[in-house]
Amino acid sequence: MTAPKLAYISFDIVPALKGAAIHISAFATAIAAEFGQLQLVTVSPTEQLEQSSEFGIQQTALPAVGKTLIDRVLSFRAALWQWLQGRSFDIIHIRSPFEGLPVALHKPILCRHLIFEVNGLPSIELKYRYPKVADDRELMHKLTEQERICRQAADCLITPSPVTQAYLHSLPNSPAVHVIPNGVALDTFYYAPPRSAIASPLKLLYFGTLSPWQGVDLAIDALALYRRDQAAQLTIAGPTRPGQLRTLTKLAHKLAVADHIHFAGPLLPSNLVAQMHQADVIVAPLKACDRNLLQGCCPLKVLEGMASGTPVVTSNLPVVQAIGESGTHFLAAKPNSTKALKDALLQLRYDTTLRHHLSKQARTQVERTYTWKIANQQLLNIYQQLLRSAA
Repeated sequence: MTAPKLAYISFDIVPALKGAAIHISAFATAIAAEFGQLQLVTVSPTEQLEQSSEFGIQQTALPAVGKTLIDRVLSFRAALWQWLQGRSFDIIHIRSPFEGLPVALHKPILCRHLIFEVNGLPSIELKYRYPKVADDRELMHKLTEQERICRQAADCLITPSPVTQAYLHSLPNSPAVHVIPNGVALDTFYYAPPRSAIASPLKLLYFGTLSPWQGVDLAIDALALYRRDQAAQLTIAGPTRPGQLRTLTKLAHKLAVADHIHFAGPLLPSNLVAQMHQADVIVAPLKACDRNLLQGCCPLKVLEGMASGTPVVTSNLPVVQAIGESGTHFLAAKPNSTKALKDALLQLRYDTTLRHHLSKQARTQVERTYTWKIANQQLLNIYQQLLRSAA
């Protein structure tokens, strides 16, 4: 039997120490293992085209060159369109209109089936990175229109959160929307129980990007509030942009906690897990904003924190409620409330029984529901259904 022709295309650098790259790598590996081969097209980390082949994955990294995001998107699209010439696929799988628009516009000649994996929508997320975008009505119209074209050209949509599913269902003429939650690599994020007694200072860890919707500023505020009565320190691990780092450093100095915060930068998974196990609490104070409330997400940092065995304090948002229960799998504080976050830290500081309960139940929840093995099988089921319908 001839192996199906499959392509997974994303405007992302892969591999990279980011949630998107982890997600793409997990899915790509599963697709290639199941069907024998996959064309993976991503962004080159340099200005040159790069190619590699491993475990059935033929990866082509195309250059995305330019000073602005729009320049880089247009550069990537031009390179992608050239790469697509003379090719056709049974399934093309996209993740955004940045790479997906040319595919959606020319679907009849490029593929039998199109999967649109919606993790984030530029029309909602882009303004957090580029605030002036919110006032650019022409650009916002173009973004929403390109999202619509991709959405309506797709045979099905995939998203990691029921919150995102509900949003997509609210849009006109959307195809079927399948929820495939994010997963955790259990061997990488291995379990270690929390310490029976917490020494001073309380060790807090935030890991991930510093995007405004992540609430890192709330973690710094909560650290300052907590330190009025108790000693504590915060490690922030993840990629940083100069502007983000300046803003958070300025806030830390303003609150007189700069000496108690360590910016560790991006960490390899093994080093990140070591930091997770050294921490007393992992904080993921997601903000109540349209990115989290309307668009939705499946917070990988919460899932990975749950898997590690270190208690997690996060925000009481629908996207968090979708993956677990506060008081059982994590503590979910009132969103955007520094005081509520501080109170949750104090509760964990003094309640040994609660720390151990959260630790055990969180790991069990991840093992039962949120592994890449489970997510991959859900994805493969969709691929198999589409391929059967194309036969």
